[in-house]
Amino acid sequence: MTNAQNPDSQRRDFGRRIRHLRQDKGWTLADLCHRSGLAISTISKAERGIIALTYDRLALLAVGLDVDMSAFFTDTGEVFEPGNFVIARKGEFERQETKNYVYDMLFPEVWNKSMQPMIGTLKARELHQFEDFVRHPGQEFLTVLEGAVTVHLEGREPVYLNVGDSVYFDSAVGHLYASDGDKDARILVVCNSVRRPDT
Repeated sequence: MTNAQNPDSQRRDFGRRIRHLRQDKGWTLADLCHRSGLAISTISKAERGIIALTYDRLALLAVGLDVDMSAFFTDTGEVFEPGNFVIARKGEFERQETKNYVYDMLFPEVWNKSMQPMIGTLKARELHQFEDFVRHPGQEFLTVLEGAVTVHLEGREPVYLNVGDSVYFDSAVGHLYASDGDKDARILVVCNSVRRPDT
């Protein structure tokens, strides 16, 4: 499960999975656009491996395709059942790298999780490096593992966090994270899943 591919290969593999999931349903790009709320150009670029999607767009795409988000990272998985117990060893993840963030998606082989845990690296240091706030249904938890982080919440003053500091918030509120200092910050983020499709 360790993903040591370079970002270009990761994006291409990710794009192929999206295309197959869409085509398996017999849908056009326009169909998926309508169902997910994502622009046709965004879906097309993701399918061709030109761009990587941020978490909020991944969540919209999963809802639009009526699949578990894990389907974007692995072709097979085990549904999490009551009483299950799963371990992720260091280095076991699937990576999604965007312009500002690197997401190490934990437990990609476990489907229908009620939470999505991720280890993140924050590459961005200034707010202007972002196109827009990220927002998605649910709640979100962040704790700083290394470095310092500024959390920007739409309509609120920025919050500054150091190692060991945490924040918990309504992720439908626009939010951004930026490393604060001269090195990339490492964070643990847990989002509750947008939905849990029946399987």
